[in-house]
Amino acid sequence: MPVPHDIPAETDLWDAYAESAFKDDAEPSFCWTQYAGHGPGPELLGTPESVLEIGCGTGRALAHLAERGMKARGLDLSPVMVQKTTERWAYTGAEFVCGEVLEVLAEDAQSYDAIYSIFGAAWFTDPSRLFPLVREHLAPGGVFVFSQPPAIPGAYGPQGMYKGGFAGKAMFTYRYSYRPTVWERFLTLAGFATAKAEVLDAPKPGHIGTLIVHARR
Repeated sequence: MPVPHDIPAETDLWDAYAESAFKDDAEPSFCWTQYAGHGPGPELLGTPESVLEIGCGTGRALAHLAERGMKARGLDLSPVMVQKTTERWAYTGAEFVCGEVLEVLAEDAQSYDAIYSIFGAAWFTDPSRLFPLVREHLAPGGVFVFSQPPAIPGAYGPQGMYKGGFAGKAMFTYRYSYRPTVWERFLTLAGFATAKAEVLDAPKPGHIGTLIVHARR
């Protein structure tokens, strides 16, 4: 049974983040990990002509791909964030759309060569509902790649989290955490031909690594 989400509360959460997420000197950049300059780059996507980023946040990764000539579309829950990313990165040709990922994908008739998430919607959405929709929107041979922090040992499944402290308005979200083999199983059950999940070590020993998952239709 899917865990219910309080979409208005989550939207408030992302809108509040959007107000402080942009710096004047920020440029388009693409990185799968939480450490600048660490790990692989957009080559994990192959050579797609069209890409969709689910949970595109500040839009810097999508703008980077758009500058490289890809037809780049980004989806985010926050209307404030979408407005800001559109204003900031419109010159690259990237398109930004506001909406909840499951609802948008259920209505979207487009297909993409690659769909990806960097600490985005793949982290915050029930994989049993998201992955089949992602597969449906990939062109034959298309890839789905996402990254996020690895699960804390023994803490698996949906992880509820309040934001902004424990007093005041209840702003919260769910994050989904599983062992790499379980992520692979979710993708296989969703109909993907191949799936590989692994944890990339942090550049400094003992620091938090990054889960990177790659699947192909």
